[in-house]
Amino acid sequence: MRGLPWAVVLVVALAGPAGAQTAVSGTVVTGTVQDQTGAVLPGAIVDLATSAGAIAQTVDADAGGAFRFDNVRAGQYELRARFEGFKSASTRVRVGARSPGAQRLVLSLANIQQEITVSNAVEVSTNASSNVDAVTLDTRMLESLPMFDQDYIATISRFLDSGSLGSGGVTVVVNGMEVNGLNVSASAVQQIRINQDPYSAEYSRPGRGRIEILTKPGSQEYHGDGNLIFRDATFNARNAFASTKPPEQRHILEGFFGGPLGRSGKTSFMLSAHDRTENQQALVYALGLDGIIHDTLPQSNREALVTGSITHQVSDRNTFSIRPNYQYESQENRGAGGVTLASAATTFKHHEQQITYTQQTILRPTLVNQFQVLVGHEREPTTSASPARAIVVAGAFTGGGGQADLVRTETHMNLNESVGWTRARHFVQAGFQLPDWSRRGFYDRSNFGGTFAFASLDAYALGRPYAFTQQQGNGDLALLEKQVGAYIKDDWQVQPGVSLSFGLRYDWQNYFHDTNNFAPRLSVAYAPGNKKTNVFRAGVGVFNDRSGPVAIADVLHSRPGGLTRYVIENPGYPDPFASAAVAASQPPSIVQLAPDVQIPQTLQYSVGVDHQLQKTTTLSVAYTGARGYRTFRSRDVNAPLPPLYLARPDLAYGAVRQIESTGRQETDSLQMTLRGRVTRWFNGQMQYTWSRAYNDTNGIASFPANDYDLAAEWARADFDRAHRFLLLGRVSPPGAFADLGVGISWNSGAPYTETLGADVYKNGRGRARLAGVPRNSLEGDGYAQIDLRVSRDLKFGSGKQARTMTLGLDAFNLLNHVNYGSYVGTLGSPLFGTPVTARAPRQLQFSARVKV
Repeated sequence: MRGLPWAVVLVVALAGPAGAQTAVSGTVVTGTVQDQTGAVLPGAIVDLATSAGAIAQTVDADAGGAFRFDNVRAGQYELRARFEGFKSASTRVRVGARSPGAQRLVLSLANIQQEITVSNAVEVSTNASSNVDAVTLDTRMLESLPMFDQDYIATISRFLDSGSLGSGGVTVVVNGMEVNGLNVSASAVQQIRINQDPYSAEYSRPGRGRIEILTKPGSQEYHGDGNLIFRDATFNARNAFASTKPPEQRHILEGFFGGPLGRSGKTSFMLSAHDRTENQQALVYALGLDGIIHDTLPQSNREALVTGSITHQVSDRNTFSIRPNYQYESQENRGAGGVTLASAATTFKHHEQQITYTQQTILRPTLVNQFQVLVGHEREPTTSASPARAIVVAGAFTGGGGQADLVRTETHMNLNESVGWTRARHFVQAGFQLPDWSRRGFYDRSNFGGTFAFASLDAYALGRPYAFTQQQGNGDLALLEKQVGAYIKDDWQVQPGVSLSFGLRYDWQNYFHDTNNFAPRLSVAYAPGNKKTNVFRAGVGVFNDRSGPVAIADVLHSRPGGLTRYVIENPGYPDPFASAAVAASQPPSIVQLAPDVQIPQTLQYSVGVDHQLQKTTTLSVAYTGARGYRTFRSRDVNAPLPPLYLARPDLAYGAVRQIESTGRQETDSLQMTLRGRVTRWFNGQMQYTWSRAYNDTNGIASFPANDYDLAAEWARADFDRAHRFLLLGRVSPPGAFADLGVGISWNSGAPYTETLGADVYKNGRGRARLAGVPRNSLEGDGYAQIDLRVSRDLKFGSGKQARTMTLGLDAFNLLNHVNYGSYVGTLGSPLFGTPVTARAPRQLQFSARVKV
């Protein structure tokens, strides 16, 4: 961790606040919240009420379902626990000079009439997991919002911060375990959260870079959902790049069903499934020798998922569950659209089987253990629509064949072992994790036919490519990827109105030889006068990145006996090997890790205030800064030398792609979040963010324009957006006939790069820019979209025979605003500075849901 002052953070974290008062008057009240099966309920809201009914304190149950109230004066109290989708539970407790002992609150599943209809209200608190700038959506809110294809992750991902994501993208945590995807149907989701406890040592990435999902547990009452979603182009507007409205259709059938298994009352089951079928059209807008190319081609997509679980309560202290699932996905003509022609499309398929075992054990009322292990297998074949050689013409089109033939397999295991201990004013949690321990197979035939690159349409007309790349050899590879994580954290209620959360995390990944990847974390919350009106928060932490398997596979593929890649400059066309001398003299290109490569780290820090505007409404204002150190990039260390760029230094090799950790990144943002019941008729959350993001690399596969001038790469990051506004919520006017859900997304334009298209530096990549022109110097148009959902509940029957049918109509991009996608930045192209894709126009989605 050279260059990063992590030791300073660790010292501060372990030392605690100077002069903190440790003497607290009153008694501590602790306990756990569980469902009927014995499974703990993280995030359950627990109230401590006086004998007169006044709420003295409110806390959220932690990851182990445990809660703690400090500084409780002697007297009679009532503990009340509630969790969305469950009936509330309460118990009376008498507090004296000694602690009354750990309490246990058991919540049973709510029936349809008892479902909580408004559960987004929040109160400010000094708990580390109660930061108001977190985004939380429960079942009822999720069902009320406009959700395209019921894709909850895509909808809530709008609230993520791209600068907080790792090399592998967003981190998805389901029921406490980091996984690759959701792998349950939408109806089985209980709650989704972003940015809760952002500096928790339990997770590898910051709060704004991860999505936490809780699924519905089993119960001792039969219940279920069935949902049908339908879309057809007949009801949609026309895309800005379509000359006519092509036929498109999509339907989704999904649901879940669960209840008791057997008569013991200790075993329950849950089944969920979905089937998605989509027939849409890809729109091509490119430039050919005969002018503009307008084309459409069908894209048929299919996805099916089946998952189940069995939960058994062995005793009051021990519960386990087994959850198997199977997923299938296929996509036809993948990648086509914009300047990519139909011939360059691919067909993609994905098969996945998994089984997850979870065991929760209450060792003592103050000591909870959770063990999770997941074992799975995946297979992903990708085949090109055409075997022809690929043709890339800068600023015009990408055609020929797709040259993307690859079969990827994976047999993996994830493991999560954690222990939570409550002691007086402390909740200590420690854990060991295997985020990924897998055998991966890469059967790579990509670019076996080769790719021609042309600087312009004129060069293509003359048959003068500037480069031809091709790989040959043995593309079969198996590798073992190992990732290990361990952490310890302590949430400490220092005194009334002051809490401190500090921890230390360690991450390790094979193929990298740095073993000092310690990541200290610290956050503090202070409520002046112990009043629940304002809470000031500050935090700082170090977060480790990961390389992902693809870059490692590239390195191993290029070893002797593997794949050999060739780069031919100014080749013949259409036969680059027309000359025997050319064919015999081409040196191989290789991929290697830099000798000093290290795992990148990010130092994130923030300060803000949470304010209780009214009982059910909060406002948060927070500044967050982050500095990325030693970020990944690729560089050709054998590129032709300046100033003439004529010959490579080592003639025994062509391009030598070296994966380095020499990049850096800076992000700053100011965020305002309004959350809760804002008015009598609006309940939800809205967020405005001003931000700036600069870096000198776009990731592990990103090359600089000039391999010998890295300073010129420092510029706006690809994800930089100066302004962003998001809103998700429910509108419930008095006497309204239907329920209204609304989503608003607006952000300023994204940057893109102006390039020459020519291979000025003779590195075969053609990404050169004019002298003095930085990366991402151009900016496209902004993005604006309003989505609306109108739904109506129809109730039938009563009691246990009650049924509810919900009819819904969703309108996405309601105002049919044209939101352009990618732009052409190649100078000299007739399309320079113009968009070549547009996001979806107005689309209508019809749905019907039945609850039993």
